[in-house]
Amino acid sequence: MDGRAYYATASGLAACLVAIGLARFAYTPLVPPLIAAHWFPASDVVALGAANFAGYLAGALIGQRLAARFSGPPVLRVMMLAATAAFLACAWPVSIPWFFFWRFLSGLSGGVIMVLVATSILPHIPAGRRGLVGGIIFLGVGLGIAASGTLVPALLRLGLRETWLFLGGLSLALTAFSWFGWPGHHRPIAAAAPARLRETTGLRLLYGEYALNALGLVPIMMLLADYVARGLGRGIEAGATTWVIYGLGSIVGPVLCGQLGDRIGFGLGYRLVLLGQALCLGALGLTGDPVVVAVATAAVGAFTPGIAPLVLGRIQELSAGNPDGQRLGWSRATIAFALFQALGGYGYAFLFSHSGENYAAVFYCGAAALLAAVVIDQATAGRIRRAPAP
Repeated sequence: MDGRAYYATASGLAACLVAIGLARFAYTPLVPPLIAAHWFPASDVVALGAANFAGYLAGALIGQRLAARFSGPPVLRVMMLAATAAFLACAWPVSIPWFFFWRFLSGLSGGVIMVLVATSILPHIPAGRRGLVGGIIFLGVGLGIAASGTLVPALLRLGLRETWLFLGGLSLALTAFSWFGWPGHHRPIAAAAPARLRETTGLRLLYGEYALNALGLVPIMMLLADYVARGLGRGIEAGATTWVIYGLGSIVGPVLCGQLGDRIGFGLGYRLVLLGQALCLGALGLTGDPVVVAVATAAVGAFTPGIAPLVLGRIQELSAGNPDGQRLGWSRATIAFALFQALGGYGYAFLFSHSGENYAAVFYCGAAALLAAVVIDQATAGRIRRAPAP
């Protein structure tokens, strides 16, 4: 790896931090202050949070088309600017439609960047380092999770508007840093032969497994802090501490999982991480022991962003020799994840409210989805072959 490769990797990390790590996860600790400051009613604040998920799904759907028309680097730059503008615009509660639009736009930028960022960089990285580099790129998500539990609460002491403005300024600085870091040899996909992907059974199953993985992760993102604070009766401070533990795990997870894929193969690494997630959710449903909760929280925190480089590496294995096909495969996997993440959010909210706020029931459903993905992957592992190059 030369200096350009390192710069591209750092740029990818910055993009994930801005448009996914901060744009999505920094909103969670801002919910109580938004309600307390009477910017919007509580029900609307929750609905505005869901706008980011809707935007993320839209971004995942259009990301590949934007890259085909304009090429990856310009699209990535514009999306980082869009996420930055959303932070700055949210500093003024003009109206609910105003806030919804900017939250939706921040989610859209995250979806587009998730689809394009790694596949714009990894073709320029030596094959033996792609797992590590993919992990570093998605480390930006983990850093955003960690910042949501540490930096944002500290900023809120300055004020709610000041917090939004600081996040916008930080995003602008990261956008400027990454501006010239994207590999410059990309051309619009449409300018060359149309990208094709011969989808084998293995790729189609991987999309389904990644969708099940989304169903497994949503309960933690929705309920973890509330589970500790109210479900276990330990108070808001303990819930916030648990979220910090989750964030610390998310910092180390992407790099460790990426290296795991480099060492033992992305297929086996992915299967092991799916199983680890299922065991952690099952443990959270079975017991509220503080040590078990802390260990499971740290592990799931590591797996949340860490699963992405493993899935991306697995797609590269299954469509070797076809970079454009790998981009399409990752786009479709991201769409499947985003769709089931949104469906899972609404489904689990319904289950939670109609089960007397039964946290264990939600965690068990997530664990069951993950175990189903493990069974599918294990049962078909011996019969999956790589897709032939087009």
